[in-house]
Amino acid sequence: MKPRPSIIILFSLAMLLLAPATVAAQDEVTAASHVTLGPRPLFLVQDMDEETQRSRELKAELMRCAASTEDWQRSDFSISHRGAPMQFPEHTRESYLAGAQMGAGILECDVTFTADQALVCRHSQCDLHSTTNIVATDLAQKCSVPPAFNEAGELTNAADIQCCTSDISLADFRTLEGKMEGVNTEASSIEAYLAGTPGWRTDRYDSRGTLMTHAESIELFKALGVKMTPELKAPSVEMPFHGMSQADYAQKMIDEYRAADIPASDVYVQSFNLDDVRYWIDNAPEFGNQAVYLDDRYNLDDFDHTDPATWSPSMEELAEQGVKILAPPMWMLLASNPEASDEESRIVPSVYAERAKAAGLDLIAWTFERSGPLADDGEWYHSTTDDVIDNDGDKLLTLDVLARDVGIIGLFSDWPATVTFYDNCMNARG
Repeated sequence: MKPRPSIIILFSLAMLLLAPATVAAQDEVTAASHVTLGPRPLFLVQDMDEETQRSRELKAELMRCAASTEDWQRSDFSISHRGAPMQFPEHTRESYLAGAQMGAGILECDVTFTADQALVCRHSQCDLHSTTNIVATDLAQKCSVPPAFNEAGELTNAADIQCCTSDISLADFRTLEGKMEGVNTEASSIEAYLAGTPGWRTDRYDSRGTLMTHAESIELFKALGVKMTPELKAPSVEMPFHGMSQADYAQKMIDEYRAADIPASDVYVQSFNLDDVRYWIDNAPEFGNQAVYLDDRYNLDDFDHTDPATWSPSMEELAEQGVKILAPPMWMLLASNPEASDEESRIVPSVYAERAKAAGLDLIAWTFERSGPLADDGEWYHSTTDDVIDNDGDKLLTLDVLARDVGIIGLFSDWPATVTFYDNCMNARG
């Protein structure tokens, strides 16, 4: 039986209505797959000083590259940290597309879970109050520590508000919008509370922030043709959570890659919890083979990154346990050389970096372009070289030492274009 003309007409109209959204999504991914770097890399090159032979030569080489290169290539050395959160709300579709457009070959979804155990992309289980609009919605009263007001309607607990993904369902999560990270903890109104973006970032792209589940990030990254680096975030709730153990949580993340048929070679699973890394090595070895141990032992009172005697486990013990990739903050990999001659570098590899390489560990560093202006002292990510850097152009010298002297295999960045630019110009990975 042939379908009646009215059915054909209705079907055709439905296809026409659906087509624009489908085409738009496809075009969006295609557009983001074309690498464009924008003006920031050149700005940083222009800002480089010429105090040593190395900085002069590096500046000249990067300037020649900027002037002569027309076709920028995606780079696996360039890792998109939460998307491109220097200007876009982190862990949103918009931020991820920007990171891909800047040539990042690897994109990150920090993975946590909702009250109904759905995996979603957030930097912390309890950061919704500072990275979304939740406090301005009816969901605010579901927060672990909701906003409180006095009789005059003034906000009274701005410094204490806490909203977690585990406070809400996946359906609730989908109603939220991402915003630039930051809140005003001294605010007396919700509007002032949300207006806390650091001055060296921007709210210009804050008008739309589409939150994503972990599975949706996998789908997007697959469409973009990039590799993936999910970080299993430490739970802020007691585990097991509604019957889900830490091992279940670690396995659930792996299962979503298997369900999407993603090759393990395209996935760099990460955790600050060494037990998570060991779990993957033992129970999902195809993923554990390139699992990343994020090192935050600098928080321990008895750990000194300059003294190998305080490292437990040692670099050799990590390697013996099957860890292949170690990822500390940038400053742990670097030391200053304030007495450098004209032929020497003011920034050099640290003892930590040298011992890690000697043990056969690959290194990834975090996080580039996450600091405020380097003309101001005290930026945490550059803390071990603070005495020999004084402008934003010194970021490129830092990057050069990480790439060529330390020998990192990748660098997380809040603005991936700069790292993509450097790797295209210097071919740092050989």
